Amino acid sequence: MKIYPLNTGYFKLDGGAMFGVVPKALWQRTNPADANNMCTWAMRSMLIEDGNRLILIDTGIGDKQDDKFFSHYYLHGDDSIDGNLAKLGFHRNDITDVFLTHLHFDHVGGAIEWNKDRTGFIPAFPNAHYWSNENHWKWATEPNPREKASFIKENIIPIQESGQLKHVNVGNDFLATTELGFDTFVVNGHTDAQMIPIINYKGKKLVFTADLLPSAGHIPLPYVMGYDTRPLLTMDEKARFLKQAAEEEYVLFLEHDSVNECCTVKMTEKGVRLDQTFAFNEMF
Repeated sequence: MKIYPLNTGYFKLDGGAMFGVVPKALWQRTNPADANNMCTWAMRSMLIEDGNRLILIDTGIGDKQDDKFFSHYYLHGDDSIDGNLAKLGFHRNDITDVFLTHLHFDHVGGAIEWNKDRTGFIPAFPNAHYWSNENHWKWATEPNPREKASFIKENIIPIQESGQLKHVNVGNDFLATTELGFDTFVVNGHTDAQMIPIINYKGKKLVFTADLLPSAGHIPLPYVMGYDTRPLLTMDEKARFLKQAAEEEYVLFLEHDSVNECCTVKMTEKGVRLDQTFAFNEMF
């Protein structure tokens, strides 16, 4: 198995929305805001080369939405899926599996593209199975008013219509085994049945933290996004996860941290806190 970080680009979101009830005077120490209170965030995917499989975890925001949509998110930088795949010697047609932690637009938007005539939408990875789970799929396709704007139909429905959709059997268990060579645990605070991959890699447990822990700045328990549907549940899930991460020395792969690809955590008198930050290649 070989793993590569794969940045799909950067965007901006309101700092207050990203940190909920935490005052700006505190969160701006780790995530400084611009004059409009917007902070920069990465959309970092993970590419796993394992035997005959080439697995992509999350796909970023994509490029098929209109200018009005993108004007809200200030996309910037030179990174793209295709460009960074090419640097690694791959093409999107080589992807065999796309694992979607959840179906919010900044995680699944790159999974679908316009067809050649721009009359409809098709999978951006034509040879891949797309992995979700039944609980989250139902949640996303029958959205609540709070999340409706994050579950964009053209990002989701074409996956099912293509026949490429498969589901991980998560049941009601915290931890589920996938067919992709890694486990995933299920958390429900941010959105229902978000999947967090945990991968055994080079003697370490590597966790793709998705929106359970968007950045190193979100490690303290009260630092919970305003986007979360059940913030108290997120705090419970974070507490459980971070305690285990500190005890078992997990390497945390940060999807949205614009500066730090990875980090570790440690137990202190004040609870779990940041230990070290580093680039993925520095650890592996």
